[in-house]
Amino acid sequence: MLRFILQRALYALPLIFVIIVVMFTLLHLIPGDPVQSLVGDYPVPPAYRAVIEEKYRLNDPFVVQVGNYVVAVLHGDFGFSYQNQRPVLDLILERAPRTILLASVGFAFAIPLGMAIGVVAGTTRNPGTDKFWTTSALIAYAIPTFWLGQLLVMLFALRFGWFPTQGIGPLISRAHGFDWLLEKARYLALPVLAFAIHEGMRFARIMRASVIDTLSQGYIVTARAKGLSRGQIIRNHILRNSSLPLVTIAGYSFGSALGGAVLLETVFTWPGLGLLMVDSIRLRDNLTVIGVVIFSALAVIVMNLIVDILYALLDPRIRTAG
Repeated sequence: MLRFILQRALYALPLIFVIIVVMFTLLHLIPGDPVQSLVGDYPVPPAYRAVIEEKYRLNDPFVVQVGNYVVAVLHGDFGFSYQNQRPVLDLILERAPRTILLASVGFAFAIPLGMAIGVVAGTTRNPGTDKFWTTSALIAYAIPTFWLGQLLVMLFALRFGWFPTQGIGPLISRAHGFDWLLEKARYLALPVLAFAIHEGMRFARIMRASVIDTLSQGYIVTARAKGLSRGQIIRNHILRNSSLPLVTIAGYSFGSALGGAVLLETVFTWPGLGLLMVDSIRLRDNLTVIGVVIFSALAVIVMNLIVDILYALLDPRIRTAG
């Protein structure tokens, strides 16, 4: 297993290099002037431009910039944010826990929701019930998260006033202990609900297809012949064997979400990596954009590795083959 992990880590290095080259190329092609973004709408004096370009090495040739950045990343240096006047890694480490919190709580609701709907739709003998849940899941998944988030804000925040419209907490808070948790939960509720609905409906469709495939296997027929109840078959056979495809999709989705749910964080002004990415693109803070993208890629790679390990735990045949 250790050898497998080391191999995957080595395979990730070329991928990270390609990501850096692609991101540098794209950021150089898009219109905008990083120096101009520092001073706003005012004219940039030539002397000031020369100092900034020299300080942040913006006037170096493209190949030199890429090479220097690759070497810096290998040493754990993601560059310096000239907009925030802070190291990029510090910004990522500051924002990452907020994105991880949003993604973790969202998946904690999305996975059981998707599994429950998928099992009900896949095991029901009533075609009407299956069509209802399948159609509902398809419609809910088709709704863009940013629009769903706005609908939730309009309904539960603006109309009923049950939840805040945006942010991660009040500017001034005197809450402690359990009251502090409840205060944070109110700000977390709407983005988590939007996240869980969208991801949960995707999991439901995958789980339903996997359940239907599992029901056609011979061991399910044998279990029925032994007189096992419907609940016993679902618990002992269907859930475990149908969850393998869900593990793959959930792992990849969670890795992507750790890079920042860009649209969702923008709608709710959630100060995570997604919002950091949007702000950095707008301000042409290129090194911060590249740093967040690299962090996202690493999150996906790590989650895919965890998925492979979970596969081996869920399916003994994979351990035997390895």
